[in-house]
Amino acid sequence: MSHGFFTIISRAEFEALLQGFAPLAAETTPLSQAAGRILAQPIAAAHDWPLLDRSCMDGFAINARDIFGASETNPGYLECTANLPIDQMPDITLAPGDCARIATGGVLPDGADAVIMVEHTQEMDGTTIEMRKSLAPGENVMQRGEDARLGKTALEAGTLIRPQEIGLAAALGFDEISLISQPRVGILSTGDELIEVHQTPKPGQVRDVNTHTVAALVEQAGGLPTTYGIIKDDLDSLSAALAKAIEENDLVLLSGGSSIGVRDLTVQAIEAMTDAEILAHGVALSPGKPTILGRVATKPVLGLPGQVTSALVVMHVLILPLIRHLQGDTRAFDETRRPTRQAVLARNIPSKPGREDYVRIRLEEREGQPPLAHPVLGKSGLLRTMIQSTGLVGIPAESEGLYEEDVVDIWIV
Repeated sequence: MSHGFFTIISRAEFEALLQGFAPLAAETTPLSQAAGRILAQPIAAAHDWPLLDRSCMDGFAINARDIFGASETNPGYLECTANLPIDQMPDITLAPGDCARIATGGVLPDGADAVIMVEHTQEMDGTTIEMRKSLAPGENVMQRGEDARLGKTALEAGTLIRPQEIGLAAALGFDEISLISQPRVGILSTGDELIEVHQTPKPGQVRDVNTHTVAALVEQAGGLPTTYGIIKDDLDSLSAALAKAIEENDLVLLSGGSSIGVRDLTVQAIEAMTDAEILAHGVALSPGKPTILGRVATKPVLGLPGQVTSALVVMHVLILPLIRHLQGDTRAFDETRRPTRQAVLARNIPSKPGREDYVRIRLEEREGQPPLAHPVLGKSGLLRTMIQSTGLVGIPAESEGLYEEDVVDIWIV
């Protein structure tokens, strides 16, 4: 039975279907493996951090009121009564008119509320220190609980874990944290014309490129790719490989199964699975129109275009956000998070209304001016257009194109 294309749906409608898949479960993960992932459970502080008031600078612990109004031309003078070891609690109370030498990270003694940098002081004799700057209370001091308070939430669930969040978790004593699991992504390449990379192609054959480009992009988005090799264009082979990939993964990508010659096999293979349905068969996206979205139980299964450039564009526009969404990123599909640069179009770019176009762009840098954006045109089966490009420019579905000298946002990919 030939399914043909279903009614083409918009990118927004396709994304809404993708967002219908729930994020994955949480898992406990070593802090060393947490970067780039999403926090599943909030982190509450078991103690204040910093534990006590600590110095941000090498200098002298003081009471700010003792040098009120001090300056280069009107310095103040304090007596240094202690040299505070960084690894010991101070055992003194600072009296009015006194100061104490302190290192970065040292704990302030009682009676001190600020630290003057050593660069703003001058030792006059054995104990007298000239102060050439006035300070406000709390200046150059990391105050107790300023990063985190005992019993309070330090990091909310849903937080993207960057190096700075890892640092706070470490400071609070967490060597493991609860994160949304990384999606396991199965990748199948279909086509009788495909051969392995190490083989020499004969007429009509091509090396399997998409397995490698798609797997690299999956890793880039934080997924865990597993490749299943080349699947021939027959229903039994495809169904067996698909069943195995679905069992072992959270998301399955079939590369090539959306082309006109074999797309029915992909649809039939998906529909043959238990508790399965086709959600979309075509998206108003160029390149990338023949993209298939299916569901098997709770897992998404997508058929990507076989043409390499089309597959790469679909990965950037739809699949990488899906992978981030499955990891708990609530803003995975937010276009404002795309890394962009403003540029000036070097020529007109026509577009067919009714589809959202993504045109490859090469940026030409110009001194003192925004770069020029040159369209890189070419067939979707060639890698050249992506290799020569800096990024993509999107043309809305309701537009007939963009004009020379328009200022546009280039999505850097």
